Amino acid sequence: MKNQSTKKLVLAALFLALAYLLPFLTGQIPEIGSMLLPMHLPVLICGFVCGWPYGLIVGFVAPLLRSLTLGMPPIFPTAVAMAFELAAYGLITGICYKKLPKKPLFLYIDLLIAMIGGRIVWGAVMMICLGIKGGAFTWPAFLSGAVLGAVPGIVLQLILVPIVVAVLQKANLIPTEK
Repeated sequence: MKNQSTKKLVLAALFLALAYLLPFLTGQIPEIGSMLLPMHLPVLICGFVCGWPYGLIVGFVAPLLRSLTLGMPPIFPTAVAMAFELAAYGLITGICYKKLPKKPLFLYIDLLIAMIGGRIVWGAVMMICLGIKGGAFTWPAFLSGAVLGAVPGIVLQLILVPIVVAVLQKANLIPTEK
């Protein structure tokens, strides 16, 4: 049991490192980074591979760590809202993967549930953060930030995450039975 926990901890640390480093690929053009959502990919996969506790922690820590060490994303409200959004992704993918069948269709169902849940959490946190600042978070702002501006990243997630998880299943690196 201790060996399994150690493996998950090491893998979670690697996913955190990926979440920290992948945005450098798009860092020169922030608009592309906000469209491709590079930090989301390792967090979503971490939930599948390591389980919900690790996915939640990696998701919460990644944007805050990046913000505090590099200044990007800006800490308030962006990194704070992202921390809760990505924590929800890691939590939901981990729980759904544990509870649902490990078949390809259910990988997509799990991923879609996580993506919707995370975006709802992001919207709720943005509403609270902007309310604290005396502003408002409108429905058009939610649609723009959570859906319309993120379409390329959503497509990338829907393509890459199930492929990576399926490859890890075939290699017997993650569970394939319920």
